[in-house]
Amino acid sequence: MRPIILLGSPDTKRTIWLERAAGEAGVPIRLLDWKDYREGRGEDLTGDPASRQIFLKIDPPVWDSCCLDELDCLAKSYVEDLEELGALEETEGVRFLNHPRAICALLDKKECKKRLKEQGIPVTEALEEKIVTMGELLEAMEQKRLSQVFLKPVRGSGAAGVAAFRYQKRTGKMVLYTCGVKDPVTGRLVNTKRLRRFEGRDQIEPLMAGLLKTDCMAERWYAKAEHRGFSYDLRAVVQDGQVDFILARLSKGPVTNLHLNNHPLQARKLGLAAAILEEVEEMCKKAAGCWSGLRSAGIDILLEKGSQKPRVIEMNGQGDLIYQDIYNENKIYRHQAEMMKEWLYGED
Repeated sequence: MRPIILLGSPDTKRTIWLERAAGEAGVPIRLLDWKDYREGRGEDLTGDPASRQIFLKIDPPVWDSCCLDELDCLAKSYVEDLEELGALEETEGVRFLNHPRAICALLDKKECKKRLKEQGIPVTEALEEKIVTMGELLEAMEQKRLSQVFLKPVRGSGAAGVAAFRYQKRTGKMVLYTCGVKDPVTGRLVNTKRLRRFEGRDQIEPLMAGLLKTDCMAERWYAKAEHRGFSYDLRAVVQDGQVDFILARLSKGPVTNLHLNNHPLQARKLGLAAAILEEVEEMCKKAAGCWSGLRSAGIDILLEKGSQKPRVIEMNGQGDLIYQDIYNENKIYRHQAEMMKEWLYGED
């Protein structure tokens, strides 16, 4: 039987719940640990190009470091892994759930957003300038007449290195929200997975200097739609042209990632008009269709406060883990198991 392989990490929720879905679907799946792959051990990813006899799903590796100054290096190493894996399509006939080329394309937030704009899809607008100092940021904000922006690593996830910054030129008042803090022992900027608020230039400038050393981008900070006193955005998972899940992420602060103790809510409980949800779904399907080889995508969507106009915040080629799904229907991974089953018993 042709092997289906998951390149991932043992005992993670991604692995456990995909394996459970595959087992229920009668699909045999083998795990190749990232550590073994990088050390040249474990499952052999070679095959006969004529028979297309290997199907591979790539989950993100688990990064041990919390130091933000290592983020660019880790991302570069991961991109090199993906490029190496992508070459297996030509040399070994490996088929992918998501092609490594598509995963790479979505990893680069700046290029991803550029591609979406070219396709006429509304996005949260990024500043074009390359910003490496706080002075350059303040100058760019003044030119664009912006009082608040988000800073994000071009390649990153889980709110690592993300910052929300407000500045009033007239008063000089500034506020920064970020999970990054300086380690009191090493002096290095680390990701704490806890959102903190800083005020005043004396507190903010040293943190900003560390954040801007990473390859990052700045974008306009939009006021988000609200529900019962919380601002929120949406996470949608689109697979093979259908929206499998939409979740609202409610927050009292500017960063909505759920691991920061924010609140999940099923999108249908927001009380949104059916036309708005339909517009969001159609936009997400169109966005996912912008890349060949992308069968599964996590998409973050902002609804502007007042108008409720949807905009894509960012996309993730490995954004399929939703706790509110795996502990309920496990619909996302069940759909992936069906994709694998179709390949396993199909002609291709």
